Amino acid sequence: MDRRKIILLVVALVVAVGCALMVRSLIAGAAAPEAEAAPEPQGPKVLVAQRALPVGTIITADSIGYQLWPQEMVRDAYFIDGEADMGLLLGTVVRHPITAGEPLTQGALVAPGDRGFLAAALGPGMRAVTIPVSAKTGVAGFVFPGDRVDLVLTQTVKGEDGPPLQASETVLRNIRVLATDQSTTQETIDGKTVVRAFKTVTLEVTPKIAEKVAVAQTIGTLSLSLRSIADNQAELERAIAAGDVVVPDDATKEEEEQILRAAMSRPIDTRSTYVTGGDVSRFQRASLPRTREDVAKQIVNEVVSSYAGPPSSYSGSTSSAPAAPQGPVVRVTRGKSTSVVEVD
Repeated sequence: MDRRKIILLVVALVVAVGCALMVRSLIAGAAAPEAEAAPEPQGPKVLVAQRALPVGTIITADSIGYQLWPQEMVRDAYFIDGEADMGLLLGTVVRHPITAGEPLTQGALVAPGDRGFLAAALGPGMRAVTIPVSAKTGVAGFVFPGDRVDLVLTQTVKGEDGPPLQASETVLRNIRVLATDQSTTQETIDGKTVVRAFKTVTLEVTPKIAEKVAVAQTIGTLSLSLRSIADNQAELERAIAAGDVVVPDDATKEEEEQILRAAMSRPIDTRSTYVTGGDVSRFQRASLPRTREDVAKQIVNEVVSSYAGPPSSYSGSTSSAPAAPQGPVVRVTRGKSTSVVEVD
């Protein structure tokens, strides 16, 4: 090989090694970029709604919470963490609709004892009625404002025929509890809800259901049956399947949620169920006893059926009625006249 070519090859090799070392040093010496933490939001924490709160909603601990809010957007009417006690707001009622994530204002809530509190707790078109209860008929005090209950009517139907009929019937369902006695809140001590016996319960009903409750109290004894939270969703699904709840195709998400909330909170006074004493014990009757009117009608029917003559000849007086034939008879018709002749 030519000496000149060898020198060029060695120089090229040295240059290549030098470039490789320079690139390696640059890569090793370059510092890795440090991840910069995003700046924490600045501002106080204000009380906001965790979900949509329509008019009449009773504030509970899971419906509100504190959230960071920009300082320049804080208003004097907001409830600020450290300045407001959230515990004092539990049991208050929403006066104006509040969307999810919207800050609560002092004018949007009505506290128990304030003027118009109960009226604000009622939904549009609803009424408040109060019924007496005891520890036995009031679920031993485990019913609190905001819960939903069914109303069970227990009555005794007396008659002239044997023992009376004992019956129990679920007359109303999905009724919201507004207050127990004069309290619209539930008392909490050391994080535990206090269970207390109460003598009256105030319920939210429609005007028609209010009339039914008034009549039911005169018929028998009303008892409360506490409903599960999951029952409302099941009732809603059945109502949608039956076509009782219709959501327009062009409805927005907010409108759809409003329609579904209204359907879930609607009291139900149809499709009632009942149980009689015969369903519980074989020694109880399962049918209505006969009244005096029923017995009188039966006697009259027996008297009428015992007369074998034509119905047109019966004047209604047993004293003037002819004696019934004792032996076989034949009917003899002459023209338009028919008579009964006894055969020897």
